[in-house]
Amino acid sequence: MRIDSLRLQLLRWLLLPLAGLVAVNVFTSWRQASATADLVTDRTLDASVRAIAEDVRIDRGVIDAIVPPVALEMFDTGHRDRVFYRVDTAAGRLLTGYPDLPLPEPLPKASAPVHFTGSYRGSDLRLAALSYPLVGATDGARVTVVVGVTLAGHAAMVRELWVGNFGQQLILLVAAGVLVIIGLGRGLAPLMRLREAVMEKGRDDLSPLPDHAVQSELRPLVAALNTYMGRVAGQMAAQRRFVANAAHQLRTPLALLSTQVAFARRTGEAAERAEALAGAEESTRRLARLAAQLLTLSRAEPGSRRPRDEDIDLAQSARQVLEGLAHLAVERDIDLGLDVNAPAVTRGDGAMMREAVVNLVENALRYTPKGGTVTVTVDGTADEAVLVVEDSGPGIPPEERDKVFERFYRVPGTAGEGSGIGLSIVREVVDGAGGRLVLGTAAAGGLRVEMRLQGVGGLTAISVRDTS
Repeated sequence: MRIDSLRLQLLRWLLLPLAGLVAVNVFTSWRQASATADLVTDRTLDASVRAIAEDVRIDRGVIDAIVPPVALEMFDTGHRDRVFYRVDTAAGRLLTGYPDLPLPEPLPKASAPVHFTGSYRGSDLRLAALSYPLVGATDGARVTVVVGVTLAGHAAMVRELWVGNFGQQLILLVAAGVLVIIGLGRGLAPLMRLREAVMEKGRDDLSPLPDHAVQSELRPLVAALNTYMGRVAGQMAAQRRFVANAAHQLRTPLALLSTQVAFARRTGEAAERAEALAGAEESTRRLARLAAQLLTLSRAEPGSRRPRDEDIDLAQSARQVLEGLAHLAVERDIDLGLDVNAPAVTRGDGAMMREAVVNLVENALRYTPKGGTVTVTVDGTADEAVLVVEDSGPGIPPEERDKVFERFYRVPGTAGEGSGIGLSIVREVVDGAGGRLVLGTAAAGGLRVEMRLQGVGGLTAISVRDTS
């Protein structure tokens, strides 16, 4: 979905509702203007019918109905409105005026004007009718006076009132738009400065961005950016350390391999040549193992591959690993055993989990002296799957247990040919499963690693029990 400019979005969200309110206000103003014009017209009609009714009188038994000029002149507003009138007796006899001028239904009875609309001679009219006592009559006789006026003045009054209000609303909307644009420009200035600060950074500059110059609403964004850059800086530093350590680890066996091959080529003794070639073969094997571990470590890193989601039988995985490493146990005269106390099934990436078990068992075999023991125990319930690797080797001192998870770190004074990334691989696999890995001391004094994973149907969790 394409996202427009933030300034344009804010303008739309501010001005469109304001324009809607102005439209509603303009419509309301039109109705108010119409009501005002109706009121003015009706009051003028009231004055006209009363002026006419008050001048109708009986003189010597004759009804004298003379329309005073003021009763008609009050409608002269410059809009050429036409005025029509009629005066009738209570019996319906026309005294003066236009005989076919519309009358209200029913005819008014009280001395209060009745207002209505009608059409006369092709024009729409606003009319008022008044029943008024006949002046000079002794029998209570009344006359009905009707006055109607065309609506040109009425329409002009509505326009004048409405257009004036509409102009005010339009000016208000334009002024609000200008003020909103100015306010947005000033309000977004810190965001633009933040953008410039990000753009001006060098590609290796991951220092935190200042948050004191931005609004409080933007500070969480700056904090998130700083946190993200901190993670990137940490990952870059770890990557540089990894590359440097990997280069160092590869350089030593490569140099040794080159020396052994060169010696084999120069020597004329068959025994020395065989010994050099055997050493070269061992160096090649170590290089292959190191390359495989580096590949496994890169695959175990988050985001490097799409993890599988499958049922993992820890007992079957452990059995396959032990079968593959049985020759190493035989070569070192180590008692390698597998105890399956109960089925243990979890979910995850089976290939990576087997790699983790391989590294745990291989580490145990490499650091356990001849005649020692390495035991893999699998146990579990419906909710939990547990795999424990114990050996009778030298173990790891408690103060070194956090450090051994670092790549290529080896405990000072440790003998053996390990590369220092086996536990790093296990840690990455365990972290990818959402668990944790802790080292402890085995009953025989060696290293104990216990992985505790939640069984099928639950979330994975890994913990370690220190039996020291």
